[in-house]
Amino acid sequence: MTLKEKAATAISVLEQQYPAAECSLRYEGEPYKLLVMAILSAQCTDARVNQVSIPLFAAFPTAAELAAAELADIETIIRPVGLYHSKAKNIKAAAERLCAVYGGVLPRDMKELLSLAGVGRKVANLLRGDLFDLGGIVADTHCIRISGRLGLVTSNTPIGVERQLDKLIPKEKQSDFCHRMVLFGREFCRAKNPDCENCPFRALEFPCKI
Repeated sequence: MTLKEKAATAISVLEQQYPAAECSLRYEGEPYKLLVMAILSAQCTDARVNQVSIPLFAAFPTAAELAAAELADIETIIRPVGLYHSKAKNIKAAAERLCAVYGGVLPRDMKELLSLAGVGRKVANLLRGDLFDLGGIVADTHCIRISGRLGLVTSNTPIGVERQLDKLIPKEKQSDFCHRMVLFGREFCRAKNPDCENCPFRALEFPCKI
């Protein structure tokens, strides 16, 4: 198979395995919430972020309220997600800029998103894909690991994987593809003790798969 054919097969297999592809962060369709939750998710499980976000958004339901909040109050709420000092500073600063520069409306431009505290390319691509249907490869640990094991990419860096997959995965498929990679990584293609025996790719022509 060519790389394009291999990518198309991967898309098809994952679509069959996980028909419902959705973000595991429960942001209720609100851009402000997804921005904050995505920043909080660094080195933390989505499940934990979902739990912490309930009291956080109860206390600060809008970006303006988060921007005006005391840092100590934010830290107290988000402590369970880890790295809470830096994350509190980032979500407060991001909310401040969101309100001051963009009138509380999340921008869709990559450069503008990257100007928000705590937002790197991974978070920006998640926001662009889920909120604006602009596509974007979310090169998280699952995506990097699995795409390498399937032989779709040669890079093992986030930016390298993003660029290589961007050439293989159609824009309109990228967001769902990355969500399915997360589900597949959790169920089968784990970093340690992967379930290769039951892997849906097992019988297919993926010679680079390990």
